[in-house]
Amino acid sequence: MTINDKTTGITTSSPPPNALQLTLLIHCLICSTDMASSSPHGIKLAVHLLSAYFGDIVSKVGECLLNKGTLSLAQVIRFTELTKQKVTNSLLVLIQHNCVQAFAIQQPGGFGEPPKIVTQYMALHNNIIHHMRFPKFLSMLPSDFDEDCKKIIEGLLQHGRLSLNQVRDRHKGKHKALVTSEGNGNATNMLHENFNRLAQARFIERCPAHEPFLERPEEGAKKRVAKSKLADVTQTLEARALAAAAPMESQRFLVEADTWSNGALDDDSKKSPTKEVVGEKRKQDSLEPETETWATNKNKEVLWRVNFEEFVLRLRHKSCVSHVTTRVDSAAGIVLSAIFAASRKDETKVKAENTVPLLLQTIFDEAMNSEEGRSLTIERVRASLVQLGCELPTIGIDETYSVDLKKIIDQAQAQEVESIVLKKYGREAYRIFRLLSERERFFETDKISATTFVEKKDALKILFQLWKDDLLHMERIGNESQKTEILLWKLNKRSVWEQVLDDMYHAALNLKLRILYEFEQAKDPEKQAMLVKKWKVLEASLMILDDAIMLFHDF
Repeated sequence: MTINDKTTGITTSSPPPNALQLTLLIHCLICSTDMASSSPHGIKLAVHLLSAYFGDIVSKVGECLLNKGTLSLAQVIRFTELTKQKVTNSLLVLIQHNCVQAFAIQQPGGFGEPPKIVTQYMALHNNIIHHMRFPKFLSMLPSDFDEDCKKIIEGLLQHGRLSLNQVRDRHKGKHKALVTSEGNGNATNMLHENFNRLAQARFIERCPAHEPFLERPEEGAKKRVAKSKLADVTQTLEARALAAAAPMESQRFLVEADTWSNGALDDDSKKSPTKEVVGEKRKQDSLEPETETWATNKNKEVLWRVNFEEFVLRLRHKSCVSHVTTRVDSAAGIVLSAIFAASRKDETKVKAENTVPLLLQTIFDEAMNSEEGRSLTIERVRASLVQLGCELPTIGIDETYSVDLKKIIDQAQAQEVESIVLKKYGREAYRIFRLLSERERFFETDKISATTFVEKKDALKILFQLWKDDLLHMERIGNESQKTEILLWKLNKRSVWEQVLDDMYHAALNLKLRILYEFEQAKDPEKQAMLVKKWKVLEASLMILDDAIMLFHDF
């Protein structure tokens, strides 16, 4: 058994640790804290995941792109010192599994040479990290999606990009008895219906273009001058590539009837993209057939993949509801959940700062659709909206409400950080940190001491310790009349949040390595019973730790 067996297609039912256990876990696993704005431990975790799923050669190529940024094929070959064939195959595997985006750009030629088109490759760190969330994504499918829908998602999570015919062939291979008893036509129609449902619910989407061509910035600005007088020169090359590769919104979730072939297929499309069982680790010797299939299909058929954004969005909703339920009450959680359900079709991005404005009656009707919300009155719903930070309209006709989601996320993040400070520095430091976190402005030492009821000598010692660990920003102001120096303190929020996120990546990496070690030990029959219990605790801890990572990075 390998670590990939448990990270694709298998969900854990063990109860997650509470917030205090998570805090203890983070500090027990982390021996030292190295901080960089690029989250070095986030990169190390991504490289480990690539190695676990695709082998050492592919992970070496991925590590090169993650550390050095966007590179051409020749540059990847030079930095990795691998053969061209191995690098090409590795890049195709990474593209197939949505871990790398390629794009073409025109570069000026040398002296006396014309410009040339060069293909560049950039690693998609977020998509790589998403691989350890596959069990979590599967668990987020609503109950009205049957097992066949789950199998479609499962196949796309395992194989990356598939055409409709490849999805059908995979379905036929797993449901031979169903095809024989009901006929090929009925089984295909049922599969087509389920595929359409998943696309309409935005769980799956068309893949981005394999290699979009990017114009030079000055040429693009000339073409956009009619739409905007000022061209967006701040957009990075990578952001432009992702935008160019993305399918049109009108086409993104469109399943065309003529792309679902019921007739005879050519030999290439009859073959399943892979013979692996869901959950098996992809060995290096299996990469060649996979890349050949991808290269054959990419120009012939529309390819589909799992829409990670939709799953992250639903996890964000779940996190917000959980935080509100804990911080306010269950009624506020029910109301917020009803708002999410009523506005799901109108949401366009994951990190929206506010919910879509909704009428009070719409929110109330949606709350009544759930069993928990049937006991709520419209006045209780209105009161919960006020608790969520909504202001009552001055006129009572057509009351419209929108909830500040950014504030909820900020509060949840602050609560996580405060719990870590409490455990690491003590209760007095926790009170000082919370004061600076809530006010977000400079405070004098005397003011901090008086407000938090901490002796000035002790407060100064704590403040210097927090400043030394880069949690606070300090300013020195001289008083010429009294020849004294006043110290001002303010929370260094960005640095703290980045440090906490990097620490969480570090802890997640250590957990993954520990789980891998436990699997190796489980080969001994005498230790299996004890190690299974230990594995469940580690796996549940990883799940809750990943929730915290998503809170700081994805939400």
